[in-house]
Amino acid sequence: MIESFKKLWPQRAAVEQISSMEELEKHVRIELDDELTHPRVRKTKAEKLQLALERIEQSGLSDEEKRELADLYKKIAAH
Repeated sequence: MIESFKKLWPQRAAVEQISSMEELEKHVRIELDDELTHPRVRKTKAEKLQLALERIEQSGLSDEEKRELADLYKKIAAH
C-alpha cells in the first residue's frame, strides 16, 4: 500500500520517505486534516476525503490498489 500511495503522490518529497504503515497513516491523517494548507483556506475532513477518493479513482492504480487506499482513507477519516 505504501508503493500505491507513492504512485498517487509522485511530486511530494515527503512521501518518498515513507517506509512503514505508521508513517503512511500519519501522512494520510495530515492530508485529511489539511495541515499543509493555510488555516483560513482549509477544507473540512469530509471535503478532503472526497477529493482524495476522486484522485484515487481517477489514478492509474490497479483496482485492488484503489480499493485498499480508499479503505485506508475512509478508516482514518472515521477516527
